[in-house]
Amino acid sequence: MNFHKARYEMKELIILRSLNTRIALTEKESSYYWNLEKGFQGEQKFDGLLETLSGNYLILNDLLLEINNSTFQIDSTLIFKDTIYLVEVKNYEGDSYLEGDRWINKNTKKERKNPILQLKRSESLFRQLMKELNYNSPIESYLVFINPNFYLYHAPMDPSIILPPHINRFIDKISLKPPNLTDKHLKFAQKLRSLHLNNSSFMQLPTYNYDHLEKGITCPGCHTLISEVKNSKLICESCGCSEDVTSAVLRSAKELSILFPEKSITVNTLHEWCKIIKSKKTIRRILVKNYKLIKLGKSSHYVCPQKES
Repeated sequence: MNFHKARYEMKELIILRSLNTRIALTEKESSYYWNLEKGFQGEQKFDGLLETLSGNYLILNDLLLEINNSTFQIDSTLIFKDTIYLVEVKNYEGDSYLEGDRWINKNTKKERKNPILQLKRSESLFRQLMKELNYNSPIESYLVFINPNFYLYHAPMDPSIILPPHINRFIDKISLKPPNLTDKHLKFAQKLRSLHLNNSSFMQLPTYNYDHLEKGITCPGCHTLISEVKNSKLICESCGCSEDVTSAVLRSAKELSILFPEKSITVNTLHEWCKIIKSKKTIRRILVKNYKLIKLGKSSHYVCPQKES
């Protein structure tokens, strides 16, 4: 197995997760955030199932591509010797039912976007892209419902729909595919990766500013604000998660840079942002050890070495 393009949390999700803790999101904004959060969790779970596969194949996760002025996103693209699998992962919960092409939540009666139409659109655009790249291979597209607590009434006899009880059978099926990829497969995967668009160009974010955000260090587990420091450890009262001060401060510095890329990292700024760390000496010590100081008089600031390289 080769994760030619690994899966990472989108910048949009990271920002919304932080904002969800630090300001009051509207109902619509909150719903959008939680959908992203659940979607990412479902995709991670599917990635875990793929880890059980053996053999030689390529995986490209979260591809955002464009062809003929149309953009489309694929959760998981699996490249085998004789087949390309396009997989859309849905982490739906509860009961849904179909009325023609309409997907309806049984409890809320709210209509969802038809994921089958979404999948068909992605497959059609992917075929067009393959043709443009002069690459030929059979394609199979699948809609995988990863959550065991999901049930679809009136489910169609559609082999592209993989419901929770059938996921293991689906994994077994693709595990039988022949290995032995060639340079042609690798070059195609490299080309797809090079065509991947920057997700940040498509972010849907509420308006926010530094002064209106609640300051403090969030828990890496449940994302609530931490209120207790004991023996150089931050303890979350909500979930019991513990983290050393250095790790928490560095994580908070990264969060601050993502939220406000134009804001310079200084001892005073990071001290205010972390809030719970009372000692500026502690903040300075962590920055000196892990960041590079850019000396510009009163405008001196710290830069993460990874960001600089």
